[in-house]
Amino acid sequence: MGDVNVSQLTGASAEMQDSLPDGQWDHYGDGYDMDYGIPPDEIPDTTQGQAFFVATIVIGVVLVCIMLVCGLGNLIFIATLTRYKKLRNLTNLLIANLAISDFIVAVVCCPFLVDYYVVKQLSWDHGLVMCASVNYLRTVSLYVSTNALLAIAVDRYMAIVHPLRPRMKYQTAYFLLTGVWIVPILISIPSAYFACETTYPHSGTDPTTHKVFCAQIWPVDQEAYYRSYFMFVFAVEFVGPVIVMAICYAHISKELWFKNVPGFQTEQIRKRLRCRRKTVMVLIGILTAYILCWAPYYGYTILRDFYPTLISRQKNSLVAFYIIECIAMSNSMINTFCFVSVKNNTVKYLKKIVLLRWRSTYAPSKTVDEMDLRTSSMPVTEEIECIHLR
Repeated sequence: MGDVNVSQLTGASAEMQDSLPDGQWDHYGDGYDMDYGIPPDEIPDTTQGQAFFVATIVIGVVLVCIMLVCGLGNLIFIATLTRYKKLRNLTNLLIANLAISDFIVAVVCCPFLVDYYVVKQLSWDHGLVMCASVNYLRTVSLYVSTNALLAIAVDRYMAIVHPLRPRMKYQTAYFLLTGVWIVPILISIPSAYFACETTYPHSGTDPTTHKVFCAQIWPVDQEAYYRSYFMFVFAVEFVGPVIVMAICYAHISKELWFKNVPGFQTEQIRKRLRCRRKTVMVLIGILTAYILCWAPYYGYTILRDFYPTLISRQKNSLVAFYIIECIAMSNSMINTFCFVSVKNNTVKYLKKIVLLRWRSTYAPSKTVDEMDLRTSSMPVTEEIECIHLR
């Protein structure tokens, strides 16, 4: 399952050709021999062999980790952000959008993906609507995460490089947060529109068994549209954001590490500078992880769909794509660890919520809000700014 065109039928096309009506296979497979130069009856079953077994284990481990880390971690962060109003600065609201998108994938999409990849071994049993929905939600989540990371980089750039300029107004911030979601929702529509189910015979012990292939498949006669659409998305949701984020963090690094601060530096100023440097180092690490996780995915997709003869002759090309896709999805775990667990001190606030609930049980005469005021002894100082990326 993923952003693919007819190329993704490589591993299963031999079985599908027999099961599809002549006209339908011609629609999807007219360019197959021209693109690949491999007779369909010589293409092996992708689900057989040691390579697919190893890939199944890797995919299963990654998806389960995503469900645990992103599901639980992002839920805790959203809960603490809802509970404590002082955490609701612009940066944390942007992180919340990223957390919501990753949480949706972890809770809604990953269970279906585990069933598809691991349990059923490339067989979809949940209908066309769910096939399209899972593809769509995964694509929207990716682009929301990218847009949120871009907005965070720009926000940090404005706060550090241009501190005297007025900060963003609430109305502008709401428009920004809306745009973080609206753009992915619109440009991800093809991932749902072209999602399809294809039944093909499974070459296992029982020749009567069939599997259902679920993926986003563009017809061959729309190959030009697919390539134009993919290059547009590649430029808007990967190359452009990466360049802008790199420029922002380069200017921020120059400001924090290579610019002399005039006047006498007090301990408070030095502490503030150290906090900002730590924050920027984490953000640069997140950008690096984003590039390392998603660059192989986009690079493989370009080679597969624009230069198919370079990859499709390999026996396990489809298996390799699934592993690369899971590596890309694992980027959400890195975001959760860095943003939620490390920089926002979510565990501390979770313990605080539990403590308040426990005290309210044994002290009914006092409200939770009153005890919240008593336990909120940590002032809004440089430590808060360092932790919460303000």
